[in-house]
Amino acid sequence: MSCEADAAAVARPPLRSLLFVPGTRTDWLPKAQAAGADAVILDLEDAVPEQDRASARAQVGEAIAQAAADSADHPALFVRINPLDGWAEAEELRTIVRPGLTGIVLPKVRHAQDVRFADRLLDWCEREQGLHRGQIALVPLLETARGLREAYDCAAAASRVAYLGALTGAGGDVERAVGYRWSPEGTETLALRSRVLLDVRAAGSLHPVAGLWTRIADLAGLRSFAEQNRSLGYEGMMAIHPSHISVINEVFSPGPDELARCARLIAAVEEAQANGAGAVSFEGEMVDEAMAATARLMLERHTRHRAVRGSQSS
Repeated sequence: MSCEADAAAVARPPLRSLLFVPGTRTDWLPKAQAAGADAVILDLEDAVPEQDRASARAQVGEAIAQAAADSADHPALFVRINPLDGWAEAEELRTIVRPGLTGIVLPKVRHAQDVRFADRLLDWCEREQGLHRGQIALVPLLETARGLREAYDCAAAASRVAYLGALTGAGGDVERAVGYRWSPEGTETLALRSRVLLDVRAAGSLHPVAGLWTRIADLAGLRSFAEQNRSLGYEGMMAIHPSHISVINEVFSPGPDELARCARLIAAVEEAQANGAGAVSFEGEMVDEAMAATARLMLERHTRHRAVRGSQSS
């Protein structure tokens, strides 16, 4: 069986919220869980000074091992490694990949070759650890102008790529690479976020996520930015503070009224089809099978997400 076939067979649940936690502060994991984060990204890159990285790798390894041994509910665990520029970084990847790990976040991606290289290393690590090929998800961070321009190629470079999108936080690598001036309204990055999302969807990569919102106390601004990303078609966001998780989860979860409307719309279209009609007037709008298919997808995703959360808590 090919690596592509193996990776395609791995279930990748949608993730509404992915919270960054420094690799030196794995003791904060209970706070991330209490906040309701769907996933935690233990950071071995920007959040960890060079002199602390060996200690951080040891802490992260222990946290992953604990997650593998613990049957209790916990967020999915990702690790942001350092760019794969040499053997030291490849060895870091080798020490991190083990049972209990959900995915690797790869920073500073320049082009699809970076993604393919990481995919080959992960394939080797999985064989070494006795994991299924493609089990570990790969999240490339498009933090260079070329990487953003080649988002489609990066997304299509390996079937394990998931949770990919445009992270357009204030001040960071992307702002420096592109040269925009960040604003809370996000108008300067709207086209960029839209194009990257289209590239990711066209490549067939699962569950695109956006980010980041760095103003810790501005929850109203966070909500507006999250709603904008949800309207574009993103399925979740990365976050830098536990206080942001409840807002993000709410925005990226369909409300009861939305779910109820989907059910009514499906019923109306199916009744019309049973009576020989292709389209029907529904609550002031003309709807047909295309709208019903979209409503079914929303209900299916909601059901799958609840099932994943339920299995983690059992």
